[in-house]
Amino acid sequence: MDRCLLIGVGVILLPLLATGSQAARTFVVAQLHPDASDANPGTAEAPFLTIGRAAREVQPGDTVIIESGVYRESVKVTTSGTPEQPIRFQAAPMAHVVVTGADQVTDWQREPGDANVFSTAWPHEYTGWSSRRAHPDDDYHLMIGRAEQVHVDSYPLLQVLDRQHLARGTFFVDLDAKRLYIHDRTGQDILKQRSVVEASVRQQLWVCQASHVRVRGLRFRYACNTAQMGGVSIEGDGNWLEDCIVERLNGSGAVFVGTDIVARRCIFRDNGWTGFDVGLGHNFLMTECLCENNNTKNWNRGWGAVNKLVLCRGAVIEKSIFRDNRGNGIWFDIGNEDCVVRNCLILDNEDAGLFYEISYGLHAHDNVIIGNGLAPRFGAWGANGGIAISSSPRCVIERNLLIANKEGFQFREQSRTTNTIGDATNKQYAVWNHDHIIRNNVLAYNRDAQLAAWFATGDGRLWPRPLFAEKSGLPLPAPVELPADLDRLDQTPTGLTLENLNLRLNGNLYAV
Repeated sequence: MDRCLLIGVGVILLPLLATGSQAARTFVVAQLHPDASDANPGTAEAPFLTIGRAAREVQPGDTVIIESGVYRESVKVTTSGTPEQPIRFQAAPMAHVVVTGADQVTDWQREPGDANVFSTAWPHEYTGWSSRRAHPDDDYHLMIGRAEQVHVDSYPLLQVLDRQHLARGTFFVDLDAKRLYIHDRTGQDILKQRSVVEASVRQQLWVCQASHVRVRGLRFRYACNTAQMGGVSIEGDGNWLEDCIVERLNGSGAVFVGTDIVARRCIFRDNGWTGFDVGLGHNFLMTECLCENNNTKNWNRGWGAVNKLVLCRGAVIEKSIFRDNRGNGIWFDIGNEDCVVRNCLILDNEDAGLFYEISYGLHAHDNVIIGNGLAPRFGAWGANGGIAISSSPRCVIERNLLIANKEGFQFREQSRTTNTIGDATNKQYAVWNHDHIIRNNVLAYNRDAQLAAWFATGDGRLWPRPLFAEKSGLPLPAPVELPADLDRLDQTPTGLTLENLNLRLNGNLYAV
């Protein structure tokens, strides 16, 4: 009797187990396969033609293998995996997979005249919502803020804003006549020399609006995105971007929004605005990455450029290289909390190597920071050294090597406020430099100063109390009793002196 009951229970459970968990599948995308089609089942023998087709098919646990090819598409992923069964998109072993925002243009008409100027129909417009067709909409960004890109044999042409300035190595988009004009830098006939001309027509290459999706081994390039728009946009929790290259996008390279996102062994280079942006990226991890030569279009650095994090809690950047960026190497801007930068090489960035601004609780340790802030340009006061801490309390800076920068370590102080993570009211709280520990660093051979402080508050808080009246020109204030919760003040307390800031500098080695 008992055996019969057990057999009956087993018969009932087997179908339930079979329907409760779908077996993981593998799909193949192979653009160059002679029989590739999106009508196929996506097997090795009958692969999909596009990555987007596979993205519409995947379920938790599935893997998409992508063979070599130049994929001219914008991929959108909306199906989430799970922590136990993530969805994977990965290049096949030894495959060269390029996802590009550019299409090859072949329908050219030679324009009258001696110069080899060619034109073609151009129905696209990316900043039509702007009165001056640029973003931002000001004179400085009139050309910088445009989004068009043209490459001839992988060499970029420089954009001009009217037909009469078209010269070798430039292109002009006539938005009213809906026509694109180009003049190759070689001056030759692009048709006779069979040049490959690519014009960017897609603003985003990869949009993941899902969680627990892992992408590996892809190369993204040539998106015609604007500033503040990620050509690669990772929006969700637990997503990974590994062994990918994000390069030569017009605006932002990759944008990460979500919790527990990982960027591992990726390269972010030669992007027009930022290499990467992170917003609300709690527990974000960047490890073993390279970020170089971003902000190639020279967007205004005060407005935002290069590699930036905003309103992130517990973000960690480690074992990565930040070099030759046209602005700061790493910029934490507004409302970040308890972030870590460790074991990084940060060198030859035009402004600060590491800039922590209007945020809380940075721990920067064991980094090598060399040659930052030496660009021959005026500006970025107090944010052009090896490490710059700007109006951001409770930072620990230890065991870093800061050498040959414009200035080694910088305190930068202004009257600033910030909103905080999770506050839907957007209430602003005062932030200023206080309760820092700067210890056991080597500050050597920095050009202008090993340690400097830039105070633009006008209230004399940089002076010790015995010198306050003499140096500040202000009446000596009554001793300040600071409240217990300094993070929730509507404004900076009045009467601060240097002692109230509690800046502790111990065990540092200075060499000039």
